[in-house]
Amino acid sequence: MKRVSRKLFQYPSSRRDNTVDIYHGVKVADPYRWLEDPESEESKKWVEQQNELTRNYLDELPARQQFEERLPSLWDYPKVSTPAKFGDYYYLSHNDGLQNQATLYRQATLDGEKEVVIDPNSLSEDGTLALTLQSYSKNGRFLAYNLAQSGSDWQTIHIRNLETGETFQEELAWVRFSSAAWLPDETGFYYGRYPDPATLPPEAAPSTYHKLYFHKLGTPQSEDVLIYERPDRPELAFNPTISEDGRFLALNVWEGTDRRNRIYYIDLEQGHNVIQLIDEMEASYTFIGNSGSLFYFLTDLEADNGRIIGIDITKPEKGQWLELIPESKQSIASCLIANNQFVVTRLEDASHKLAVYDLNGAAVNEISLPTLGSISQIHGKPTQTELFIHFVSFLYPPTVLKYDFESQNTTVLFQPTVNIDIEQYETHQVFFSSKDDTKIPMFLTHKKGLKLNGQSPTIVYGYGGFTVSMTPNFSPARLAWIEKGGVYAQVCLRGGKEYGESWHQAGMLDNKQNVFDDFIGATEWLIKHNYTSSKRVAIQGGSNGGLLVAACMLQRPELFGAVHCSVPVIDMLRYHKFTAGRFWTSEYGNAEENADHFEFMMKYSPLHNVKTGTTYPPLLITTADTDDRVVPMHAKKFAATLQAADPGYNPLLIRIETKAGHGLGKPTGKIIEEAVDVYSFLWTTLQSN
Repeated sequence: MKRVSRKLFQYPSSRRDNTVDIYHGVKVADPYRWLEDPESEESKKWVEQQNELTRNYLDELPARQQFEERLPSLWDYPKVSTPAKFGDYYYLSHNDGLQNQATLYRQATLDGEKEVVIDPNSLSEDGTLALTLQSYSKNGRFLAYNLAQSGSDWQTIHIRNLETGETFQEELAWVRFSSAAWLPDETGFYYGRYPDPATLPPEAAPSTYHKLYFHKLGTPQSEDVLIYERPDRPELAFNPTISEDGRFLALNVWEGTDRRNRIYYIDLEQGHNVIQLIDEMEASYTFIGNSGSLFYFLTDLEADNGRIIGIDITKPEKGQWLELIPESKQSIASCLIANNQFVVTRLEDASHKLAVYDLNGAAVNEISLPTLGSISQIHGKPTQTELFIHFVSFLYPPTVLKYDFESQNTTVLFQPTVNIDIEQYETHQVFFSSKDDTKIPMFLTHKKGLKLNGQSPTIVYGYGGFTVSMTPNFSPARLAWIEKGGVYAQVCLRGGKEYGESWHQAGMLDNKQNVFDDFIGATEWLIKHNYTSSKRVAIQGGSNGGLLVAACMLQRPELFGAVHCSVPVIDMLRYHKFTAGRFWTSEYGNAEENADHFEFMMKYSPLHNVKTGTTYPPLLITTADTDDRVVPMHAKKFAATLQAADPGYNPLLIRIETKAGHGLGKPTGKIIEEAVDVYSFLWTTLQSN
């Protein structure tokens, strides 16, 4: 990294205290522990000073005006979800372009007039109240919908009478990611919730003692009936699904982010007796549906790439299980039942394919998709002959397709026009060898006829964890980047599930370094093949991807010209002590409880691998004050540590958003404001290197 002749950056003072923890006999200093308390006056003052420094820097960037003018016009296109039919209406969300939140509509026919059901933009002045999950009763009379405030993972369930437009008085609190499973008679629904955190014992971990309840329509939450709990296993949680025939309540019993789960069920004709159909944490099981007593599941049991099985609950022994669709070379991403057939989404080199099978597992046909890309939403029902597909790619804006099972034809139901000539750009896929010679796929998007002279400003993006597959997506901000002559590279790192569960396991726990090696290898490949140079390449990632770019920046600071580290996991020794952090121990490990975990986590934990006197590449950390998934203490402690160790030649900045969480339901206005800051920072930095 080129040094300038004098120090440019004077950071706000960050007090160092004498906090030291001992892990398996090893002393580990934590001098910025005080930044874990967001409510202390000292912490608030630190945030204010850091934001002032960052704001002053970002506002003066030469590229800022260009992105401020261009990004809103690129974002200003209609965005429509897949329709879902309940009762006499199709329901879908629609954002006309720059609305902070999408509005929920319904229409009697697919080309009929839209009628507003819920407009979340009218529920808050600043657009920070988001409509998240929606659960419709069987005949479409009622809707239970979740609202989230300021990006929080905590949600409240509200209920609306879709015939009268009346909103019921009751509000169901302390819900995280749980939808409602309605009884067929529409008198109420099952849902999962946590206790009020204030009622938990002091020794209890956050988000524990989850319980399954039944809510009767028109009654207060205090009268909800407790259906099931596991006080002996407070880490378990329960997501309910009503079978299409209305007889069974299937329970996905999960523990943190571990892909392995249990499956319980209730035969509602026999009361509320909970049957433990699968009570071993040995594999993942996704309930697809049922034909009477035969339950269908997508599982990775003895099948890294997934397979479809049938379990007759009258003879549930493993020896009686049926294999309907066996494992193949392509990983199964999802499966649903539509038109009484299996619709299977597979991954082929990180791009989606779609195929139809009958319920005995016999192949029927494949459904063609427009190009290399991703199915971001898909909806169909066993009794309906329509399938709706939400399809995107890097240069293919979000499009709604309709597949008709009777004619086997696919038509475009909705496709937006975006304010850019897509034909001037191209996407292609390359494969490169990582440090251990594993072949890693990478998508490249840029202008056609790009000159490979090593001078193109390039963003390399990755995630690499929690079985998240990096399939093609569509981003207005990245369109602005390639429009200016930049290259966008998206890497399919180990830790995802592009090639099944073995690919995931190759990037978790003590294999986590593989993910960093893959990402570093992608950057080296781009430089070797003259797409860019170390001065002209930026790395970008969020959440687990924030951990990725932070670790790579520390391991190879000379390789990158700029870094955007978003809502990152940084303190690998203490992450599990905060909000949702305990859910991730199956992925990362627990350094506090396990000496072996401490050893491999300490080697890459970004907070503990900053070297004093090292010149790190220009860095912008972005986080949010109300992020209750990856709490902002990670970003704050990282910024303080880097600034104290840095010789002052490059900006190491932190941007702390207000009234915005991890990303859930983030208003369009805030998304664009952050994108302007990030992309003007990256472009200006790379162009000036």
